[in-house]
Amino acid sequence: MTGRAPELRECDVCVMVEGAYPYVTGGVASWLQELIISLPEVRFSIVAIKANASDQLWRTVPPDNVVEIVEAPLSREWVSRSRCRPAVATRIGKLLMAFLHDGRFDQFQELAKCLADLPANVSAQSLMATPEVFAILSDHYSANLPTSSFHHYFWAMQILLGGLLAVFEAPLPRAKVYHTLSTGYAGLLAARAAIETGRPAFVTEHGIYLLERKIEIMMVDWLGDQTESGLAFERDCTDLTDLWSRAFESYSRACYDACDPIVSLYGANREVQKRLGASPERLRVIPNGIRPERFAQVARHTDPDHPLIALIGRVVPIKDIKTFIRAAALIHAQAPEVRFAVLGPEDEDAGYSDECKGLVEQLGLGEVFAFAGRVDVVEWLPRIDLLVLTSLSEAQPLVILEAGACGIPAVAPDVGSCREMLEGSGGPVRAGGIITALVDPDATASAILRLVRQPELRTGMGKVLQDRVLTSYDWAGIVEQYGKLYSELAEKTTTTSPLSQHTISSSSPGGFSR
Repeated sequence: MTGRAPELRECDVCVMVEGAYPYVTGGVASWLQELIISLPEVRFSIVAIKANASDQLWRTVPPDNVVEIVEAPLSREWVSRSRCRPAVATRIGKLLMAFLHDGRFDQFQELAKCLADLPANVSAQSLMATPEVFAILSDHYSANLPTSSFHHYFWAMQILLGGLLAVFEAPLPRAKVYHTLSTGYAGLLAARAAIETGRPAFVTEHGIYLLERKIEIMMVDWLGDQTESGLAFERDCTDLTDLWSRAFESYSRACYDACDPIVSLYGANREVQKRLGASPERLRVIPNGIRPERFAQVARHTDPDHPLIALIGRVVPIKDIKTFIRAAALIHAQAPEVRFAVLGPEDEDAGYSDECKGLVEQLGLGEVFAFAGRVDVVEWLPRIDLLVLTSLSEAQPLVILEAGACGIPAVAPDVGSCREMLEGSGGPVRAGGIITALVDPDATASAILRLVRQPELRTGMGKVLQDRVLTSYDWAGIVEQYGKLYSELAEKTTTTSPLSQHTISSSSPGGFSR
C-alpha cells in the first residue's frame, strides 16, 4: 500500500483521531489523554489526522505509554514519478464515485485492493489530476449539478475524494486493536486498518460526527442555494450541500460496517447510530466520566453581589457563543450586576472569535463580559455561580460533570446527553439545571435569570447534579470498561488479511504485555 511505514513501532492500541489530539485541549482530546494516562500498561500509538501538511502546534504532551504519534494530513503536496495506467485510473475513479454515492463496504474493500496494487512510485492522491478521473468528475457534474458552480464542485471533490485517498496513504502503525474516536476520515482509516491487517477495529462516537458535519455544511454560505430545480420534484443530487452530506453518510456507513463494537456515550445516540445504519447487535453504551477526587477540595468563594455566569468551551461556531452573548445582553438590561465569561481557546477560528468580541462591544457588554482564553478550569470553578452551554451539538459535555462535581448547576440546550445529565434517566425528574431550546437567547436568558434570582433553587439544583455525578459518572468505572474491551479485542485470533503485508502477532499469548 502506498504510504505504508514498516518502520513504525508496534503497539497494543492504535487510536485514530481527527482534528483533535494533540492539537487542541478539551473535549475528545482531553478524554483521550485521560484514558491513556489511566491505562499505563497499554502501549498506544496515535494517528492524528489534520487538514494539511503544515506544522501544527501540539497542545498536549503525550504520556510515556504513547509510543508514537503519526501525523496524517488530508491534503499535501504529492509527487508521482510515474503516471497511473489509464485503465487503472478509470477503474479507481469509478470506484471512488460509486463509494461516495453508496457507501457500501464491499466498494471500500475493492477500492483498498486497487490502491494496494498501485506501483510504489504512483501517489494515490495524484489520481485526482489524471484526465480519466477528471472526465468522470465532469460527467458526474453534468448529470447531477449542472447549474452549480463547477469551480466549487471541483474543489469540493478534491477535498472529499482527496481526503479519502489520503486515508489510504496515511502511515498505519501496527497494533493489536484499532480504535477510532469518530467516523469520517478517522473512521475510514480504522476501516482500512481492519481490511489490511485483519485485526479488530471499533469506534467510540462522542458526538455523532455525521450530524456535526451536516450542521457545519449548512452554515457554509457558498455551498447552498446553487441549483435551479425548475419543476422537478426529485433530483439525484440537488446542490453541493447534498454532495457533501452524501459523502459523509457514505464514510460513516463504511466505518460502522468495519467496526465492532460501535460505542456511544448515552442511549439516545445509540438510537441515532442505528438510524444511520449501524448494526443494532454491535451497539454499546459506555458513558463519559470525570475524576471526582480532582474536585473534592474545590472551595466555593463566589461573589453574591456579582454572580458569575460562565460558558466553558472553544470559541467556535458549533458552540454558538453568539447566543450566549445575546442572552447576556438581555440579562444585563435587567440585572446589570451579573458578570459573564467565556472560558476556552479562541485560536481555532480566529474570524469567529473576532465576530463574537465585536458583538460584545456592539451590545455594550464590554465591562461585564470577558473572554478568558484557555484556562485551568479548577481555578475558575470556585468563582462560578452557574454554567451555561449554548452548543448546536454536544455529546456528553464533561464541563457539566466538572461543574456538577463542585455543586454548580447548568443551563444547557436539549442536545446530546445534556437532558439526561441534568434531569436523570428513568424515574422522576430531579433537576440539576435547566434545559433550553437551541439558538434561543430569550429562553437562555430567562433560565439564567431564574437561577440568579433564586439562590436557594440554584443551590438545590447544584446539589442534585453533584449527587448524580458522584453516583453515575465516576471515571474509574469507565476506564475499567475500556481496559476490558481492549483486552478482549486483543485476544481475538490474529489473522492475515489478503491486503496485509504482515501478520500482527501478540507479544503475549492473550491480551497485552504487562
